[in-house]
Amino acid sequence: MPFMKGLAPIRRTVNYLEAGRLIFKDRIKIFSVNLNFKGDHHQGARDFVFWHFCQIQYKNPSVQVISYYDLTPSPFISCYFSDGQKMLIDIEAKSKDEILDHVIRVVGKPSDVLQAESKAREKKDNPANFGYMCEKHCICEIEGQIPCPSVVPLPKVMRGKYIMQQRNK
Repeated sequence: MPFMKGLAPIRRTVNYLEAGRLIFKDRIKIFSVNLNFKGDHHQGARDFVFWHFCQIQYKNPSVQVISYYDLTPSPFISCYFSDGQKMLIDIEAKSKDEILDHVIRVVGKPSDVLQAESKAREKKDNPANFGYMCEKHCICEIEGQIPCPSVVPLPKVMRGKYIMQQRNK
């Protein structure tokens, strides 16, 4: 399979992309990482970009995610907010996991907010739904529908049994 070639092909699978833990707050518009290809104190930033950048892009489609190489002597992350503010995060001599945990803590959504959003996404209340565990128990409770046959008998023309008896005669 052609997509399973190259360095760490697991990064190109949907399961790997969905496993990302970093979901930005709604205020974040641009997320950029500045690092160098050379230097031991840039190794954690290089690993962070290699392993987590795809997940960040996948989980945050409305955020512009950029990486700048060989422009700075020390690695750092810049976050630009929708109100024009800018935040700098120093990532020098940190491992990829330390960087990820710190970024989640600083600019990521809290876990309780993520749980509430996932619960709201799962909840699919549609006013057209009726029956057990829905807002309306029967379709007769929806305005504009025929009343329930248990309360008001249906006209004979609307009963299948009556129509079939008329056809057989």
